[in-house]
Amino acid sequence: MRLPLNTLPAFRVVAELQNLRAAAERLHLTHSAVSQQIKVLEEQLGFPLFERSGRGIVLNSAGAALLCSVQGAMALLEEGAQAASAAATGSEQRLRVSVLPSFAQRWLLPRMSRWRARHPGLALEIETSQQVVDLLRDGFHAALRFGRGPWAGVESEPLFDMPLPLIVLASPETMAALPDNSPETLSRQPLLGEREVWQHWFNAAGLRVPVTPVASFNDAGMMLQAAEQGLGITLGRELLAADALCAGRLVQVSPVRVDYELAQTYHLVYRPSLKDWAPLDAFKQWLRDELEMSRQNLVTPAPGERSDT
Repeated sequence: MRLPLNTLPAFRVVAELQNLRAAAERLHLTHSAVSQQIKVLEEQLGFPLFERSGRGIVLNSAGAALLCSVQGAMALLEEGAQAASAAATGSEQRLRVSVLPSFAQRWLLPRMSRWRARHPGLALEIETSQQVVDLLRDGFHAALRFGRGPWAGVESEPLFDMPLPLIVLASPETMAALPDNSPETLSRQPLLGEREVWQHWFNAAGLRVPVTPVASFNDAGMMLQAAEQGLGITLGRELLAADALCAGRLVQVSPVRVDYELAQTYHLVYRPSLKDWAPLDAFKQWLRDELEMSRQNLVTPAPGERSDT
């Protein structure tokens, strides 16, 4: 079977829009020209790709299967064309990544100067989102996600071998004002974060007490910022707090640390077609090197520190 390759761009647009007229407008072709390309493709394949009803057109199961491959193949071709253009003109390549806002704010952005120094010819385009983006549809090469994985349609690599612990954090001023760091004392302080997470921590610390935080946040970076400003004590992931701990903007209040939402960690996800793409390989290696550096720079745990799950 030989695919008429010149028909595939039209097929992709028609399949994504499922509207011939809209596809023709996007492709700057006539309605009949687009319709003819779909007809040629179906005749060459020997089976229909769309269900036609009146003036409407709907992708069928065969069309959906072909679309998945066509999108991946064309994305790979587009990346190749961009790489060729960059090599021919001496311009930089671009890697577009979707990142959780908290991870971008607390960890990734402070390290961007080292990325630039290491890869001056590879621009990193970062877009923050708390939503799980569709890499192909939304034009991303990769994304950093927090969860269990795997996710359908993408390759997924955990950045850590184990879940990241939660530790109790506060500003140095807040810590200095505490009479002690016992769970009983902490239960009477302004708590920042989700009630369920704090309840889990107090249970692990051996204290059964009702918990009522004074504020909760939909972004971990904002919550750590609030703790730095002395609004209360919080539970945060050690990785996100690493820079603040090393700089002294936050301190670890209690030796008790817990794993919450077991088996969840940060993953790098990317399009399968880009598995061996050099810019993505460079980003993966840089991430792992920086994460290892963060781990080594973390404040040394206090003697007698215990870990609970």
